[in-house]
Amino acid sequence: MKKILLSLFILSSAMLFSQAGVCGQFHRKYCVVESKKGDNDAWMYNAQSRSGLFNQGSTSKIRCVIYKGMDYRINVCCETALGDKLIYKIFDARTNELLYDNSTAQNAPLFEFQSTATRQLFIEVSVPSGATSQDKHKPMEAACVGLLIEHKVTSRQGFSTY
Repeated sequence: MKKILLSLFILSSAMLFSQAGVCGQFHRKYCVVESKKGDNDAWMYNAQSRSGLFNQGSTSKIRCVIYKGMDYRINVCCETALGDKLIYKIFDARTNELLYDNSTAQNAPLFEFQSTATRQLFIEVSVPSGATSQDKHKPMEAACVGLLIEHKVTSRQGFSTY
């Protein structure tokens, strides 16, 4: 009986880890934006970035904290099996006010903004139904999606009181 339980535990653990590893660090590899040469104000990786396996028509939401005096860059990318029309929206977590919707900006994957206050946000990512598969080796209904969040200290300009 112990051997059966142990083998079931090992099997379920292996399945869990293999599912988690499917898209693991997808955002670090595929969502990176090339920096310009000589750019001293380099963007830094934000640990709130995520990757996940998405089905067509699915939506997922994460909570993110942004800090006053910081610039943020959000980039959403996916495997070609889902097409290139990812939709993401940014909401204020306290008021649920819609702050940004990339579908009003021709589904631009990249969004940069400056934070004037520390607050929590919800970032909602949706994969529309009906996207076409260009990769014959991956299932058409599911693929990896990455959400890369980067930050840097806001540059001082004008008569700043910092």
